[in-house]
Amino acid sequence: MSEPGSSLPPRPPSPVRPSSYLRPQKPRPPPEPVDIVDREQAEGLRAIREFLKVRTTYDVLPVSFRLVILDTSLLVQKSLNILILNGIVSAPLWNSQTSTFAGLLTSSDYINVIQYYWQYPEKFEEIEGFRLDSLREVERAIGVTPIETVSVHPMIQLYDACRQMLRSRARRIPLIDVDEETQQEMVVSVLTQFRILKFVAVNVRETQMLRKPLSDLNMGTYEGISTATMQTPVISVIHQLVGKDISSVPIVDSNGVLLNIYESVDVLTLIKGGSYDDLNLSVGEALLKRPDDFSGIHTCSPQDRLDTIFDTIRRSRVHRLMIVDSSGRLKGVLTLSDILQYLLLDGEEE
Repeated sequence: MSEPGSSLPPRPPSPVRPSSYLRPQKPRPPPEPVDIVDREQAEGLRAIREFLKVRTTYDVLPVSFRLVILDTSLLVQKSLNILILNGIVSAPLWNSQTSTFAGLLTSSDYINVIQYYWQYPEKFEEIEGFRLDSLREVERAIGVTPIETVSVHPMIQLYDACRQMLRSRARRIPLIDVDEETQQEMVVSVLTQFRILKFVAVNVRETQMLRKPLSDLNMGTYEGISTATMQTPVISVIHQLVGKDISSVPIVDSNGVLLNIYESVDVLTLIKGGSYDDLNLSVGEALLKRPDDFSGIHTCSPQDRLDTIFDTIRRSRVHRLMIVDSSGRLKGVLTLSDILQYLLLDGEEE
C-alpha cells in the first residue's frame, strides 16, 4: 500500500517462478569419504617421488665402495674367476682401444655362453678362447636379443635414473661421468635396484604409510610362473631362465610348496672351473655347491604390505620375494622391478 499523499502507484508483488515449485532442487550429496588407508598410501607415494626428484644417483653411493672394471680383451673364463673371487655378480666393461665404456657384464652373459656351448658342443675349444668382446657374437649365434645397457650421469635426478631403468628393463645401471679437461669417460659406479630401494627405505619415513596389502595393489606375477623340482636338471632351468628372460626359478615339491630358488648367479658356481659337465646335475645336487654366504629366500603373503616389505629391505639384502599362502604353496613372485614400478608409476597418466 502507498503512503498517504503519495502519487506513486502501489508496488506489484514480486513474480514467482513456477519452475521453483515444479522442479525443487535436490540437495547435493556429501562427498564420499576417502578411506584413510588410501589417503595415506597416496601421501606415501607422493613423498617417495618427491624424495627421488631432489636426490641424485651420486647420493645413493656409500661413502666407501669397491669398483671392479674389466677390459673387453679379457678371457671370459678369467673374468668369471675375478667375479667369484671378489664376490660380485656383475662388472662394467671398458674398451681400452677406444678408452670408452663398453657395457655391463652380468650372469646373463655367461648363461648365453652356456647356451652356445649346448648348441655347438663341438666348439668347446673355441669357447675357451672367447674374450669379453666376443659376447655380442655369442648373442647373435644363439639368437638372443642383446641386453640394453643404459648409463646415466652421476648427478642426474634419481627419479629420472629409475625411469630409465624401468624403460630398459635393467636391474642395474652404470654411472658414467666425463672428464672436463680430457673429455674421457669415467666409470663411477653401478647403481642397482636394491641399493635404490634401500636408500628409500632408510631415508623416507613415509614408507610406513604404504599399508595397503599386496592383494589390493596388483603387484607381482601370479600367472605363468616357471618352476622346477629338486630333480630337474640344471640345464633345463637355464633354458627357462633364457626363454622367459627371468633371473630365478622357484623350486617346489609335488604339492607346489616352495622349497628353494635357483638363481642365474648360481650357474656361475657350476662353471667357475671351466667345466660344463655339472650342468647335467639335478637342481638339488647343484644347490649343495651354493656358497655359504647365500642371502636366503625371502617370502611374503598376499596380505603383506609394502611398509613391512621396506622394513625387510632395510634390514636384509633382498633380490625378490616369493609370494606364498599359509601352507607355503607358491602363489606369485614379487621382484624389485615390480616395487620400483609401483612407486614411480602407480596413478600416473604416463
